Amino acid sequence: MKLKNNIIIGIAGMMSLGLSSCSDFLEVESLNEIVLEKFWNEKSDVENIVAGCYSGMQSQAMIERMLVWGEFRSDNLIAGTGIQDKLNVQNVLKENISANNVYTTWGEFYDIINRCNTTLYYAPSVAKKDPNYTESELKATCAEVSAIRALCYFYLIRTFRDVPYSTTPFLDDTQTMAMPATKFYDVLDSLIIDLERVKDDAVKTYPVTKLNYQCGRITKDAIHAMLAEMYLWKKDYANSVKYADLVINAKTQKYQDELDNMSYGGMYDKMFDEYPLIYENYGNYYGQAYNSLFTIGASRESILELIYENDDKRLANGALSFCYGNQKTYPGIVKPADFLCSDVPDGNFKVFTDKYDTRYYENLMKVSGSLYGVGKYVCSSAIVTPSSSEINVNTRIAAYAEKTCHANWILYRLSDIMLLKAEALVQMVGSDVSTETNDSLLKAAYNIVNTIHKRSSCATTYTPISYSKYNTKSQMDNLVMEERQRELMFEGKRWYDLVRRSMRDGNTNYLIENVVRKGSDNASVVQSKLAKMDAIFWPYNLEELKVNKYLVQNPAFGSGENNSYQNTTKQ
Repeated sequence: MKLKNNIIIGIAGMMSLGLSSCSDFLEVESLNEIVLEKFWNEKSDVENIVAGCYSGMQSQAMIERMLVWGEFRSDNLIAGTGIQDKLNVQNVLKENISANNVYTTWGEFYDIINRCNTTLYYAPSVAKKDPNYTESELKATCAEVSAIRALCYFYLIRTFRDVPYSTTPFLDDTQTMAMPATKFYDVLDSLIIDLERVKDDAVKTYPVTKLNYQCGRITKDAIHAMLAEMYLWKKDYANSVKYADLVINAKTQKYQDELDNMSYGGMYDKMFDEYPLIYENYGNYYGQAYNSLFTIGASRESILELIYENDDKRLANGALSFCYGNQKTYPGIVKPADFLCSDVPDGNFKVFTDKYDTRYYENLMKVSGSLYGVGKYVCSSAIVTPSSSEINVNTRIAAYAEKTCHANWILYRLSDIMLLKAEALVQMVGSDVSTETNDSLLKAAYNIVNTIHKRSSCATTYTPISYSKYNTKSQMDNLVMEERQRELMFEGKRWYDLVRRSMRDGNTNYLIENVVRKGSDNASVVQSKLAKMDAIFWPYNLEELKVNKYLVQNPAFGSGENNSYQNTTKQ
């Protein structure tokens, strides 16, 4: 991989991508040409580059890959009316991925990784030059960029499995990153070690005048959330629970502190089943949690998200518009799988358990007749109203204007971490579920799932999920996975959940069982290709193989020379 030093040359363009939405730190001065020797002298130089890391993450190319990598191969999505000549996407959906597919490129992630490596290389020298750049601020910077780097690598290994791994900056325009891929678990271990090393140096909270910073920049809670998930992939379930609890407890304490300053009463000045979740119901309608999370953004449940809207400043989230459309004048390239759309109306309840689950109406936007589109992120407001006979979606549901979606992109939120904890608890259960310890683990996992499910119910009287139906380890494992699908649908999580489950099971049976639900047209291809564990990861890009002679193609994709189509310029 050829890595040009875009950190220094042409930095102004890089900065313009987005974090201008969060004032001060995110409003980076325009820089046209910077000579390396004249840079890295002041605290503001470091801040500019760190802001650029976030800006790069907000780019359409980055978010598209987070979506395509994390969602498109799963059972959630199929080709939409806007897909037309977008061959790369079509082939991803058909499990016909070649080494020439544009979504096998990873340059955007490595660019940000190199920015982080460069910052970690130069920041200590800046602290020696600038007396205003204190030791604690330097440590906080190192923690922040180490976490950004770890997040980028985490996406890469979950997608490609083994990837080139380096913590050394590439500072010369002529340098080429040519190195063998580091094994999945070796990279994962390195990421965990890095985050464990810096977690206590991270900022706990930013000044109250910078409210969006609490979830728009890396905090200690964000690092704890990352560690909770990374330990889950490592199969270190005790540590996964440990860090999930740190996040949950911090959110709980913060909410309790806020309650002390509230002068009004009502449903909002109490916890939801002992968790600081947002109540879905508000008066006689439901949608409060959805609107807080996906419309307003930076809610009390948010842990880490990329900020596209702040006060009167709005940035277009082009990736969401491109992928999901707005269901008015701009169709998305994908739409919800047919079995999801018929789930509640046909009464089969294959995913959602009853007609009173508000997430069905929030996730799936009924366009007309039997035509559905993605609702999450597309709906700029969502109101669900129950009646005695059926659930009606209030006509006040609205979508973002064409190609101008400015919804924040959520990387971690509270219910995600709660369900990661539930998954870890289930995996801690031993072979004899009848023991007191194992029974308590299953019940603890069940209580988390039931709480999240209950929050989304608009039934007059909530009927709990039956514990007796899920009182074995395998059944509870399935329940947690099902609830993650319901809760996190279209958020770029589903495929990674299926991959993690496959790696834990040692086979792809569960993954195939779910993916084939997308339809019979591709069922035989899915059953054949995804039977190989290697195939659940992506191939290395053909051009990358030519540049980096040390890379060896994923065996599920042959030598890497085969190409199922010629045109890779269209998405």
